[in-house]
Amino acid sequence: MKRWFLSGWGTVLAALLGLALLISLPFFASAYTLLQATLYAILSLYTLSLAYIWGYGGIMCFGQAAFFGAGAYTFAVAAINLGDTTLPLLLAVVISALFAAALGYFMFYGRLTDVYMGIVTLLTTLICSQVMSQTAGPNFTIGRVMLGGFNGIPSVPSINFPGHPDSNLDVDQFFQLTTGIVIVAYGLLKLLQRSAFGRITIAVRENESRAALLGYDVRRHKLIVFSIGGGIAGMAGAFFASNQLFIDPNVFNLAMAAQCVIWVMLGGVGTLIGPIVACCGLQFLTTWLSGANIANNSFVLGVVLMIIVLLLPSGLAPASLSTLERLSRRASARVHEADGA
Repeated sequence: MKRWFLSGWGTVLAALLGLALLISLPFFASAYTLLQATLYAILSLYTLSLAYIWGYGGIMCFGQAAFFGAGAYTFAVAAINLGDTTLPLLLAVVISALFAAALGYFMFYGRLTDVYMGIVTLLTTLICSQVMSQTAGPNFTIGRVMLGGFNGIPSVPSINFPGHPDSNLDVDQFFQLTTGIVIVAYGLLKLLQRSAFGRITIAVRENESRAALLGYDVRRHKLIVFSIGGGIAGMAGAFFASNQLFIDPNVFNLAMAAQCVIWVMLGGVGTLIGPIVACCGLQFLTTWLSGANIANNSFVLGVVLMIIVLLLPSGLAPASLSTLERLSRRASARVHEADGA
């Protein structure tokens, strides 16, 4: 069975499983479980943004938390000032995408190498964290919102129905919205991957010099990919702020940036579904370890990550796909042997 065939059916299966979860989970899950599942969906959207940038654009970004945090703060400030969440949600996406475009312009057109791009993006996140932590006091006010420094911004509005500021989504509806957005984003990114733009992007990832010799604008393609990833991260940040009802500079911290890199690496660079599975799996494991008090959860997670990386260096999704291909070849060989007999 061909790899593209398995990959195509895998995309359809992933979307169907997501839809089944979206529809069925609110019927039998408790409110706490739905809140946790909503957080998993939000972080999956965040992970998806880096999975696209790194896996398909070949851009190693250690500072995805900068766009995540920019979206969160944009949403919080705009939603409190406007009293509605529809426009602030769109603003979070646009501002984060523009932020990524501005940073990407200087990196790509400045011809920075991969190592320096990783350093610059990481420093951008740390600078954002440092700047926002120094915004305590009445002087740092946008409209009627005090940024609050390390105290953060409390009372961030929950997502409401468009045009109805007094009608907020309940727990079930918020879970369905975030999960639906993850499914739609996943589907659109897969379609983009199969488009002419997506094929050129993969060509740029594989060999920039050859793609440039063929006449493609390498820097422009990388800038567009980087901006799309930034916009997706900004949307995830907006949902995160609304879900937590609070936002502070910790959204820019090193742990938030590193987690995303770990999820993508563990799930498999070059895939979209793998990082989502890794994100949800590790978040579930972290929550379970915190409640079980078996051992230090950071130590256990570190051991698990080391074992998986050593045994499956390509990540969970590529390893699973290779296993399916081997099983398919064995099944085909047995069928041919049976026909010959």
